[in-house]
Amino acid sequence: QVELVESGGGLVQPGGSLRLSCAASGRIFSINTMGWYRQAPEKQRELVAQITSGGRINYADSVKGRFTISRDTAQNTVYLQMNSLKSEDTAVYYCNADIRGTFRERAPSNYWGQGTQVTVSS
Repeated sequence: QVELVESGGGLVQPGGSLRLSCAASGRIFSINTMGWYRQAPEKQRELVAQITSGGRINYADSVKGRFTISRDTAQNTVYLQMNSLKSEDTAVYYCNADIRGTFRERAPSNYWGQGTQVTVSS
């Protein structure tokens, strides 16, 4: 079993900052891509940022220059530093990861965290 646990969400004023963390635990042999998605009310879930095991990074256009994704491979943790937050960043943020539980698995399985609420409001 693998579990992704997010933390760091909350209420912040426009222009403020938050840092999200997501730690993977359980039976883990290797982790490929880790990333963050978000879902605002009545909208589809969308990719925010992702980082591969090789360090390649991809951002949604709406967060480029404001958000930074990073990972600590030894701790199986991914972070999302969010600066210059806007009201439109308000959403539930979900951690996502592709994880192989054992060396016998040919392909990774995809996992989701439970989500953490980020609210940007004055």
